[in-house]
Amino acid sequence: MFVTDTTYGDMQAWDLDANQLHAAREAHDLGVTCCHFAPQIHSDDHSVWFRLASCGQDSLLKIWTVSQHTTGCRMELLHTLTGQSAPVLSCSFSADGGLLVSGSLDKSVAVYDTNSASLLYSLHQHQRYVTACAFSPTMPLLATGSMDRSVIIWRVEDGSGGQDSSQELPETAVVGRCAVGRSSLPVSRWSEEDVLAWLREEGLAALESSFRANNIDGAELLCLDKEMLTSDLRIESAGLRSKVLRKIEEMKTASDDSRVPDELLCPITREVLRDPVIAADGYSYEREAIESWVRNHNRSSPMTNLPLLTMALTPNRTLKMAISRWKAAQ
Repeated sequence: MFVTDTTYGDMQAWDLDANQLHAAREAHDLGVTCCHFAPQIHSDDHSVWFRLASCGQDSLLKIWTVSQHTTGCRMELLHTLTGQSAPVLSCSFSADGGLLVSGSLDKSVAVYDTNSASLLYSLHQHQRYVTACAFSPTMPLLATGSMDRSVIIWRVEDGSGGQDSSQELPETAVVGRCAVGRSSLPVSRWSEEDVLAWLREEGLAALESSFRANNIDGAELLCLDKEMLTSDLRIESAGLRSKVLRKIEEMKTASDDSRVPDELLCPITREVLRDPVIAADGYSYEREAIESWVRNHNRSSPMTNLPLLTMALTPNRTLKMAISRWKAAQ
């Protein structure tokens, strides 16, 4: 059995001969973005059933039971999970089916106990939309991917990897490690060790002892000025003081949240998308720009330079909503 879903919000269950078994209309208002079967298959003398998770533009994550009987197929809603405040883009069950993770447009990762339908963790380390998530099938690890160009690996110390997920998880059960280091955190949340690592990366290792002695963390780093560098940190070299201040200003500019996120720009025009569409290469473009590109560049992809297998363009409603949210926030 497999399931397909649509931007209209419907889900269809099929058998492997491509015969439709069941259709759930308006499973998610505004469209379904992802669905995932739990690994476990249950059966008795009369039926076979699975658990299915789905998520969508309505900011909801749902758990269904899909059962196949001799008389037909049925899909029943078990739980509606509301732990995220924006469209949910991805979801995945753990290997034992006891945990369910989802990633959202609100930049959060939510981890649920599937038996009690309770929210265990709300994780906020990503700086952009969380577009992918998956549990390791053999180890107690969870990976989440984001439009901030980072992948975070989380260790699940209980409730995954074949362990009994019905047990209450300790508060320290999920620990994150970011594949791109501390740079995925806002500077204001850097620890003292993050600041020291930044000094080394910027060729300012000679100042480590001064920063360590004054317990400079990320928030204090952003407040440093020429007078503090001279009187408090006792940096005598004018050149070093200027370099530190210049690096801090560069960092502030690079992390300025008012700039347009790269994922909201058309790769061709580099302008904010108004009518985003997905082309055959999987990238989103401004409709008018990609149509003009195809007419003038012999059906090649602007991103890969490979031939586009089809000229079909699919409206990217998720991205259009994200742009609306970003504009409202500005």
